Amino acid sequence: MRDARRQLFDAAERVLLRDGPRALTSRAVTTEAGCAKGVLHRHFADFDEFLAELVRERVAGVERQAGVLRAAAGTGTVTGNLAGALIELFDAVAVAVVGLLVFRDDLRALLRVTAPAGVPILTEAAGMIAVYLAEERAMGRIAADADVDTLALMLIGSGHLLFAGWQGAPPDAAEVDRLVSTALADVLQRRLL
Repeated sequence: MRDARRQLFDAAERVLLRDGPRALTSRAVTTEAGCAKGVLHRHFADFDEFLAELVRERVAGVERQAGVLRAAAGTGTVTGNLAGALIELFDAVAVAVVGLLVFRDDLRALLRVTAPAGVPILTEAAGMIAVYLAEERAMGRIAADADVDTLALMLIGSGHLLFAGWQGAPPDAAEVDRLVSTALADVLQRRLL
């Protein structure tokens, strides 16, 4: 198999999206990937470690996105930058992986060895947004007394609920923009006073 790890991750994502967290087993993943079960165990100690690596890969994606969002500080609009970040963050796979984390206590426990408290992916995303908002606050684009940590939690929680609640197509950009505009209305208006 060429790039077996990637093929196994892709297969796991397809099973998760199609059948949900209960159906995500090592057999389902290897069957979806079209390989023997031993291939998974050749690359990972066990299925739990495979799932932990799948989550860690998603967390790494959030960390990459954080650099892009931070670089956007001072450009465009605060609302537009954050709406775009939420749309990118909460793709169907990320929402499904968060569901997997909620479903599997043992997976969260395994990840807590190296990750902060909270739900992986969501915790890192809240940190990403808090850092971005702190940059915008330092530039004077939001109110100087804005509580960026609380705003970040509000945006991640609301964004996750918005994206997780959709069946089929995700919410459109206008709806995400409305969510961000509402959450930031006070700190954007107070800046203008």
